[in-house]
Amino acid sequence: MKPKRYIALTQWIIAVAVLGAIVTAYHRWIHVNPTTVALTLVLYILLLAARMGLRYAVGVSLMAALCYNFYFLPPMGTLTISDPENWLALFAFLATSVVGSRLSQQARDEAELAQARHREVELLLSLSRELLQAEDVVQLLSSLPAILLRVSGTSSVIVYLLEGDRIYQAGLPGPSVENPAQLRQLALSLPDVETTPDGTVRIPLRAGVRPRGLLTLADLELSSESYRAIGGLASIALDRAHALENVARAEANRESERLRTLLLDSITHELRTPLTAIKGAASTLLTNDEVPSEARHELLSIVDEEADRLNRLVGQAVEMAQIEAREVHMNFGPADLGGILSEACGTCGSVLSEHPVTVTLPELPRVLCDPKMIVKVLCNLLENAAKYSAANSPIFVAAERKDTTVLVSVADRGIGIDPAEQDLIFDRLYRARNRTMQTGGTGMGLAISRAIVEAHGNTIAVTSQAGHGSVFTFGLPVAEENA
Repeated sequence: MKPKRYIALTQWIIAVAVLGAIVTAYHRWIHVNPTTVALTLVLYILLLAARMGLRYAVGVSLMAALCYNFYFLPPMGTLTISDPENWLALFAFLATSVVGSRLSQQARDEAELAQARHREVELLLSLSRELLQAEDVVQLLSSLPAILLRVSGTSSVIVYLLEGDRIYQAGLPGPSVENPAQLRQLALSLPDVETTPDGTVRIPLRAGVRPRGLLTLADLELSSESYRAIGGLASIALDRAHALENVARAEANRESERLRTLLLDSITHELRTPLTAIKGAASTLLTNDEVPSEARHELLSIVDEEADRLNRLVGQAVEMAQIEAREVHMNFGPADLGGILSEACGTCGSVLSEHPVTVTLPELPRVLCDPKMIVKVLCNLLENAAKYSAANSPIFVAAERKDTTVLVSVADRGIGIDPAEQDLIFDRLYRARNRTMQTGGTGMGLAISRAIVEAHGNTIAVTSQAGHGSVFTFGLPVAEENA
């Protein structure tokens, strides 16, 4: 016997048994007038309608009317009625029972409908909260089936998108997954929510009036309005994610164009100065054959220095472009930090000629790094320290170990950096306001340094006070503990 039939039979047995108990109690032990019996039976039937439903109440009403006639209306023990007033009482009892049962069932249905609507509103609220958290289409599409499965309690969710014939699924496999062509046809032709004989619900997804895809849910009982609301929420979430992506893409394009313009302007401005010096020195040498040897040597030195400056500017621009394109390949290995510092100071010797450099280097383990790249970072920091400090002011280089990291710092006694700009100086092409008017630069050195340090799994930071100098610190992993 099926469970539903078993439950129904059990309820019928209980309802009839209670009716029999009431009739037996009044007939054998509790002797009252027929009106009291009728009111008791009516009350029982109303309770039955409220608890079990209308069909049980109506069936028991007919049985109660027969029992009331047989046991409590004269002549007793027969189904005949001698007094016409008793006919009226019997029909009043039966009508009261049926009408009361119907009203009780109606109130019960309305309460169940209100509870169902309340659950559906909570479901839609939770679904909207979950869907609106996704910021991009890829994240939304990968999580949409799982969100619907978790929030709604359905056993299977299939999201089909016309764009690219993409299918996303969560839960139990559905039969429609095996036939994408059928899904495409349904997505293009289905006008409204459709429920199949096996209980599968198909909801069209639209962008305005244009079909976008199809949402399939299994083993979920909701109203048609709630199904349409679920489809609308999914479509709105997709539209929102697309809009956010377009805005982000447009913003990225604008930022890229702005940075490209700034880069060209900066490079053009920085290139013009050495080119002007080279052009002037070369023109003087070409047009004047009687230039003294000392002056000739000085002009040739200018050409040589400015050519090196040009080479350095172009090299930084190329290096920055390679870093942005992720085309810089680093060779990591254990390296001695003291050797790296010595090489960096030697490379920047001409820049540091007017500044005493103090290196404090205790006994430290080898670090895991690309030595050439770290030399570039140190050169950038040392050149900035010399460039923005007064002549003969000291520069301090120190290193210390902290857990599994070696911290390297470069300190100067220069002009310092405003606190509001300390987080900005590592951005591409940004130059502090108090530095721009005093000395030249491309604004790429610190950006390149940050990219190199981050490639080593660490960060670079600055602490500074305007007029008192700056301290740049970056970390390198200890080789022994990261081998």
